[in-house]
Order: sequence, then C-alpha cells, then structure tokens
Amino acid sequence: MKKVLIVCTLIFGLNTEAQINISKEITTNPTMHNVGFITLLAHYHEDGLRLNPLNATSQGDYRYNDTLPNFLSADYKKELKNYYITYLAKSKKFEKAKLSESEQMSFAILKWECEINLEGLAFENYTPIDQMWSMNLMIGQLAGGSSAQPFKTVEDYDNWLERLDDYVVWLKSAKSKMEAGIMAKNVLPKSLIKKVLPQLASVVDAELQSNLFYSPIYNFPSEFTESDQARLTSNYTTLITNKIVPTYKELHDFMANEYMNAGRESSGIQDIPNGDAYYAHQIKLYTTTALTASEIHEIGLNEVARLSSEMEKVKKEVGFTGNLKEFFKEVRTKKELMPFTDPQQVIDNFNDIYKKMTPKINALFSKQPKTPFEVRRTEAFREASASAEYNPGSLDGTRPGIFYVPIPDVSLYNIYSDEDLFLHEAIPGHHFQISLTQENEDLPQFRKTLWYSAYGEGWALYTESLGKELGLYQDPYQNFGMLGAEMHRAVRLVVDTGIHSKGWSREKAIQYSLDNEAESEAAITAEIERYMANPGQALSYKIGQLKILELRAKAEANFGKEFDIKLFHEKILEAGCVPLAILEDKMMNWINANTKS
Repeated sequence: MKKVLIVCTLIFGLNTEAQINISKEITTNPTMHNVGFITLLAHYHEDGLRLNPLNATSQGDYRYNDTLPNFLSADYKKELKNYYITYLAKSKKFEKAKLSESEQMSFAILKWECEINLEGLAFENYTPIDQMWSMNLMIGQLAGGSSAQPFKTVEDYDNWLERLDDYVVWLKSAKSKMEAGIMAKNVLPKSLIKKVLPQLASVVDAELQSNLFYSPIYNFPSEFTESDQARLTSNYTTLITNKIVPTYKELHDFMANEYMNAGRESSGIQDIPNGDAYYAHQIKLYTTTALTASEIHEIGLNEVARLSSEMEKVKKEVGFTGNLKEFFKEVRTKKELMPFTDPQQVIDNFNDIYKKMTPKINALFSKQPKTPFEVRRTEAFREASASAEYNPGSLDGTRPGIFYVPIPDVSLYNIYSDEDLFLHEAIPGHHFQISLTQENEDLPQFRKTLWYSAYGEGWALYTESLGKELGLYQDPYQNFGMLGAEMHRAVRLVVDTGIHSKGWSREKAIQYSLDNEAESEAAITAEIERYMANPGQALSYKIGQLKILELRAKAEANFGKEFDIKLFHEKILEAGCVPLAILEDKMMNWINANTKS
C-alpha cells in the first residue's frame, strides 16, 4: 500500500526514526547551548523533509522515496503555510540573550526562512511548467537512474513506481493550474512555451525501450531474481504506457494548442496581474537584500562599463585591431577555441583543469571537502535547454557532487571560458561551498541544505576571480573568458530588471547582451528566456559577488599585512549558506573583534 504523507503530524507526532534523528542532533551538536532551541530547529528540519520528500531524497535520506506531494494543491499550500507560521511563532518564544552566537545566527535564518516563504505563498503559481526550472525536468533527471533517486534494491524500484504515480497527479494539476492561468491572464510567454513542447514530446514520441522512464530497467543489479526483474519490467511498462505517456501527451497537446494560443507576446513579469509586487518579492528572495529593481539596474550599467574597459585590455593584448563587438565574434568563431570532435574530450578537458590547479588550492583554502566530485555530460533529454550546473553530493558523502556540462554539438563547443566555468561550478565554487557546509558538524541539520542564491552563486562568481592565484588564466583567451563570465552576470542585472520592470522586450534584451558579451546569439537567447522563466534569479550572482568582494576589501584594509586569505575564506564558508545581511554581520563582527584599535 502506498505511503501517505500525513502532514497533520507536524510538530506534534513524529515517527520513531525522526525522533531518533532529532535526539542524535541534540546530543552531538557541538555548538549546542539552548537545548529547547536546538530541539525546535531539529523538528523544523524533520518536518521540512516530510513536507518536501524530494529534498530528503537529494540529501540521501530515503525514508520518503515513494512519495511526492501535490505541491500545487490547495491542501498542500495550506499545510505549508501552517508549517511556517507555527515555527515562526515558536521561535519567537526564545530570548536572543539566552542563545549562543551560532544559535543566534540560526534564529535569524529561521526567521528569514519563514517570513520569505510566507511572502511567496501569497502569490498563486499559474505557471508550474517552463523550459528550465520545473518539476518535470527534475523528475526526468531522477528517472535516468544516475541521480539522487537510488535504484539499488527491489524496494528502490518499487518506491520509484509509487513516486511516479504521485507525479502523474502533479502533472494533471499542472495542466489545471495553467488552465486557471489562462482565465487569470497569467501565462507563459509564447517563446517559452515553444521550448517546453520538445521536452514533453521526447517522452510522448519515444519507443518504450528508449523512453526516459524505462531507463532503470536496463540497470537491474545482478542480485535481482528473474521473478523480480520480470515483475518490475511489467510494472514499469504498464505505468509508462498507461499513465506517463498519455498524461504527457495530454499536457503536450494542451500546451501546443489552447495554451499556446493564450500565450503572452510580452516578455516581463510586470505584464501579469500583480506582476510588480511579484518581481519585488523575487528580488528580495534571490538577492536577500532590500535593493530595488532600479538600483540593481544602475549597478549593472556601471559594472558593464567597468568590465568593457577590462575587455579592451585583453583585445589589445592579443593584437586584435577591430572593435570590441568584432572581437566577441572573433572569440566565438575562432577555430582554435573549438578543438573537440568527441564529447568525452570536453569532460577530459575539465578534469585536466582540475589537475592543473590542484597544487595551488592549499595556498587559498585551509579547509577542503571530503565529498567526492565528478564531471558528467548533461542528460540528452534536457541538454538543448540546459546550462552548466552543479548537483550536490549526499549529506553522508556516498553520492558525489556532480558538475553537469551540456554538449549539444561538440563541433561548436568553445573552450575559451572553461577554466572560469570549472572554478564556478566545481572547485572552489559550488562543490567547495556546498560540500563544506554539508560536512560541517557545527551546523544544525536544517542549515546544511539551505540555499540562498545570493550567497551560493555570489561565492561561485567570486571564486572565478581566484584563477590566476590557482595557476589558471595564463592564456589571454581564458582570462577573457573570466571577464566574459563576469560581464555575463553584470549584463543580467541590466536585462533581468529591464525585462521585468522597465518594459524591455525579449528582443531588446537579446540585443543588449549581444552588444556587450561574447556569447553566441543562440546561447544568449536561451539565457534571456531563462530570465523570463524565473524573474530575479539571475540577479543573485553579481549582487552576492559584490558583497563578498566588499567584505574582503574591508578585511584587507583592517588587517593590513596580517590579512590571511585562507582565514578569510574559512570565515566566509564556515557559517554555511546565509542571507547576505547575516553574512555581513558575521564578517564585520569578526573583523572588528580582531582588528587592533
């Protein structure tokens, strides 16, 4: 019988395993000062896992692998709202003076978590499917059998079948939400709908044996009996044939016809009802600041101008005599920068970059993660629309952190920014930051898996500037790649705010990007459509990087010759992923406490 997620047990009735986990955290947390508060945090974490079992799975906690709540249902939204309201109220019963320094930071983070999520719940999600961020893409990754969902035991295979049953319910709800969105005049732009259709069609049109959801059948562990293999093959075949494919087809046909006809011609979120308020929320969510769209737009313009000047220096260094826009074309089309004929060569090149920089890592980082790391090619079903990304390893370190690289056409793969990309997505960017947080025994469990984009992406962008100290960027084109990547994030500040608060069209945003960065038109178009799908997310990188650079400058100025880059990095990373205001308070307290008056 399918397990049911019984959310009414929140706060009041946890199962035995959850109670054991909570007891373990309370007794092993080295920063524990206030037992009652640590207990509250442990309950918050446990209840959060049950509310979002996909998060539990990604963390390597497999208790809920056979469930998938209908995140789009009114009942789920009500229970999620109650979760945040309840914990916010309970947290306020603790006096700050009776909490340790670490607990005070946890208190501030818990307050932020509850309040920002409650703000988000005030908006209805009428666009649950897009080409970049949505549930169908996440489930597709899990279905391949090489991601977070395990396929090692018969129970694992059965769990996935149960979860897919729930997923079909979610897909039907997604269609209902989009139908309601048509009535509410809150729909995706047509340009994004067009990108979703091939993703859905890939499941509908595939033969059974080549269907993405059939993949686990090809990877039965050797110890499975013939009887188990036959039963599972039959059950997977039935589910795919009778539920998955028909539901995908219904959704595809709806989006290709009725939904496409209702699709927006406009690009920005301000064109939907209450769009300005939603964008203001998104800015706050992703930057963890009180900056306005206009302020961020101006920061972006200033950064674009500064970086253009730096790019001119590289252009002069390589002896190119044309203007900067002509140099962008030269970099994009230079045959020497597109040397590969096999996708594996791309993966090998990233591994070679890792080997090249490894001897220098100790000079910048005293603490390094134990979690293993791999570079993999992005799965075929999402490769055309995907960008390079990092997927964290499991909390126990048994599943490696994975740097995914899309290679849709290896003959066009340009290596000019590969060194910079590796620093950002892998080491010492996302892999270092996330793995060190997960391995940090001083942090309560709920803080080990939090993600604040301004901090996480800001850190990763900051690490791109460390390339020369790590023995990279010796080739001017790779140095230009670093500047190009930073320019890309600066341009984001301009075009994201332009699209969503200043009435810019998709085409105007594309042209601005083409005028100021070296990416191809196809890549830029995909990026602009990414910003259209998730307003505000693209702002987090540069805003976070600028804050970390500002804190480093303050530390260098205050410590002078005693400034220790390894200690600075340790202090930035040791608190885990936190809102920028909390990070600034922590770092300034450290600087002030250790600076001679």
